[in-house]
Amino acid sequence: MKPTLSTSRRLLRRQFATSATPNSAAAPIATDSIDTCIAARTFANREKSPKREVAHMRSLILVASNAIALAVAAPVLADHHGGGHAAHHGHDAIAAAVAAPTRTPANIERDKYRNPAETLAFFGVKPGDTVVELWPGGGWYTEILAPLTKAGGGTLYVAAPWERGLARIREKQAADTATYGALRLAEFPATGAGPKVPDGSADVVLTFRNVHNWRFGGADNTANAFKQIFAMLKPGGTLGVVEHRLNEDDDAAKEEKSGYMKESSIIAFAEAAGFELAGKSEINANPKDTKDYEKGVWTLPPVLREGETDRAKYVAIGESDRMTLKFVKPAR
Repeated sequence: MKPTLSTSRRLLRRQFATSATPNSAAAPIATDSIDTCIAARTFANREKSPKREVAHMRSLILVASNAIALAVAAPVLADHHGGGHAAHHGHDAIAAAVAAPTRTPANIERDKYRNPAETLAFFGVKPGDTVVELWPGGGWYTEILAPLTKAGGGTLYVAAPWERGLARIREKQAADTATYGALRLAEFPATGAGPKVPDGSADVVLTFRNVHNWRFGGADNTANAFKQIFAMLKPGGTLGVVEHRLNEDDDAAKEEKSGYMKESSIIAFAEAAGFELAGKSEINANPKDTKDYEKGVWTLPPVLREGETDRAKYVAIGESDRMTLKFVKPAR
């Protein structure tokens, strides 16, 4: 039997009803989010052929489920971040960005590992902020940050090595100017090859699973990266770091090749640049990750460097165990 939109609404609302707490204030948020997600996805995909309908419905359900998860968590997030109208507005804006119909379905599938709504809420990202995303790769988080900042009148810088580091972002811009046309591209680390993020301009700087790449260039290279981040932030601004986490009792030499880093190492680099640690979260933790793979973190999804060898085992583990650290630049 072919699924219908009305059926999807009923299924998703039933899913929320079984997961929400009694008298939860999130209930109206969740049902509104469901309808918004379904409407947006339906409009964006109204030209789909019948052969693609099932895939479309699966994508729709994934997006709406993400909105439900954030709505259920909203009271907890509000308590953690001080609550209030502004906090709820920020969470609603993040939910809408995570549910954006412009996101790639394959990227949506990875939300269960990357927890974007909870992560951005923990870092305190607001739609009106000037946000800098460092080394975005293929733009997994850019797909969320672009509509988030656009909706709130904010600014999004995407900063990476000037040519090769921004190639895929330039492709996104060319393919979808409505979503990505306002992105500001910058060079990071700044060498003069391209424009840099202006000093003292950013409210939030975010880097996801990148510090190990800087570490591959040596300790001085890593220290320079953190110093440049410190310079681009406003006083009181936030640096959010997500990184593959090495156990504290492991040999530090593993940081040079495994893709994992110790929390203490990243904290030391940040504090040496002038940052203060403002908080830690286990949002992106994965206790199944044993971190003892011959081919490093790339053994796990999404890379699966071992190919078909023990593939089911690594898929069952999921993506890596990750630290989630929030730093602040002290206010003058």
